[in-house]
Amino acid sequence: MITFLISIALLVAAYFVYGKFIERRFGADPKIKTPVQRLEDGVDYKEIKPWRAFVIQFLNIAGLGPIFGAVLGAAYGPAAYLWIVLGCIFMGAVHDYFSGMLSMRHDGMSLPDMVGRYLGKAVKHVLLFFVSIMLLAVGVSFVVGPADLLSTLTSWPKEVWLYIVFAYYLLATLLPIDKIIGTIYPYMGAALLFMAVGVGGMMIVKAFSGELAMPELTLHSLKNYHADPENNVLVPMLFIVISCGAISGFHSTQSPLIARCIANERHGRLIFYGAMICEGIVAMIWASAAMSYFGGPEGLNAAATEGIMIDGVLTKVTPAIAVDLICRSWLGKVGAVIAIIGVIVCPITSGDTAFRSLRLTLADGLKYGQKPLVNRLIVAIPVFVVAFIMCKVEFSTIWNYVGIGNQVLAMTVLWAGAAYLVRNGKSHFILSIPAAFLTFVCVSYFLIAPYASGGLDLKPVAGYVAGIVAALALFVWRIVSARKVYCGMNL
Repeated sequence: MITFLISIALLVAAYFVYGKFIERRFGADPKIKTPVQRLEDGVDYKEIKPWRAFVIQFLNIAGLGPIFGAVLGAAYGPAAYLWIVLGCIFMGAVHDYFSGMLSMRHDGMSLPDMVGRYLGKAVKHVLLFFVSIMLLAVGVSFVVGPADLLSTLTSWPKEVWLYIVFAYYLLATLLPIDKIIGTIYPYMGAALLFMAVGVGGMMIVKAFSGELAMPELTLHSLKNYHADPENNVLVPMLFIVISCGAISGFHSTQSPLIARCIANERHGRLIFYGAMICEGIVAMIWASAAMSYFGGPEGLNAAATEGIMIDGVLTKVTPAIAVDLICRSWLGKVGAVIAIIGVIVCPITSGDTAFRSLRLTLADGLKYGQKPLVNRLIVAIPVFVVAFIMCKVEFSTIWNYVGIGNQVLAMTVLWAGAAYLVRNGKSHFILSIPAAFLTFVCVSYFLIAPYASGGLDLKPVAGYVAGIVAALALFVWRIVSARKVYCGMNL
């Protein structure tokens, strides 16, 4: 329990300490007119109150990621705590803040255009394709998942629920951001936070009473507990399994949505850095809850591989089942309802904004204004036609690449943020060091991960060497090119 409490305290403290440092280093200025003050169109550029924008950003980036990803990551043991805390504070929250604030500085620009300004047109074009595919993948996945669950819970066929979810997504994609997303998200956010706080609170109470033991992070426990360690190497697999809650490139595709709705740059720390800190706290709660409920990472792995008896049936525990068991056991009937709401609502709140972000990304790439409804329809309808077709085919293979795609995107955004700092004559290390680390993670993952997970299944040493070489090469290039820029500025 000591590790858990210290971790939560560090995350909260980081918002007030490191968050302010990052805000100063970026140069947030309340005097600068934001995009919504200059370009308001009542659709995508629409002012939203800071607290509401915070909730929307939190749900946009959260979804089921910090819950299911944390449960899966807990299989590796207490090392997951270290990655969530350090990753969230020094990488994820910084990544989210810079992606949101850079978008604000450039008229609410979508991610590919924004990154292209700092890393070149070639990167912009590649990223436009990459981001579009990833957003489509996320959107489709968060149509199929809720539809499957709703079909199981009701007597309605899956196809009916697909039409209903798609209809909602289309409305959320087309209507002004304050009409659906800005109206219902606060309630959805309250449910997600209540579930996390309730689970965390009950876990602490049970730990104090001696009903359960919360795993601690020690030198002895800093090892790989996964049931299949050969195919799930701690480094780099843990850094891919837990993305939301530590750092996720998907977040940078969502930040421009809110960057177009903020009236003061000073609100950026609350909305971008703060939402990521909240996600880290949620991830910490669920990683700890998963290990604690099943008697440690060994018990969690056994439940996932060998199964446990549930209502007289031997069942292998998936993240969804783990969440349901924990909520029902610790929060009673209310918890069961919240668990159902969570595993349905959370993916929907990421799916709708994934499609909305895709519309804006494509429109920005085509330089096609989105104020007229007919323009929004022209971009959105083909997207939804393709998405509907993809719902009819096996999607698990594509999804295997979403995790690593997240981190490749995050790595690219970090390098772009470092370039922004260099151009403005500022030290780039707060971004280039995390970018170099994530470069190592991505390169080593591509080489080490099994074929089924999108890797080449090589020996770990080959992946580590290649990852280190790639990270050092980019890091040295950043230092050398920065010195040339600084010298040109006579700094």
